[in-house]
Amino acid sequence: MKVAGLGFKRDVTLASLREALLAAGGVEGLAAVATVSDKADAEALKILARECGVPIKVVPADVLAGIATPTQSKLITERFGTGSVAEAAALAAAGPRARLIATRAVSQDRTATAAIAEGDGE
Repeated sequence: MKVAGLGFKRDVTLASLREALLAAGGVEGLAAVATVSDKADAEALKILARECGVPIKVVPADVLAGIATPTQSKLITERFGTGSVAEAAALAAAGPRARLIATRAVSQDRTATAAIAEGDGE
């Protein structure tokens, strides 16, 4: 099962989410998109999930905390306790033995990030 983890700013556009997802590897084979719980209701995310034909997996912030990620952002580490929301959300949603197959990709306007993990589900 492939899951795309998405991290983004509140004012993210659908175009920025699409761009980050495409940069991370695209939608082929995705089973879901995932993000931290406080951003799961973002309209751009809902539209992207509908376009991709996949559900949104919501990952509580406390689950993200402590997930080791290859990419490290000081701001994200301070806020969420992990180096990358996109990478951590992808790993958490793809299951306990998940591995990243695409590390964090960033949209040109820097409002969206995406990473893809593969695993066996929950």
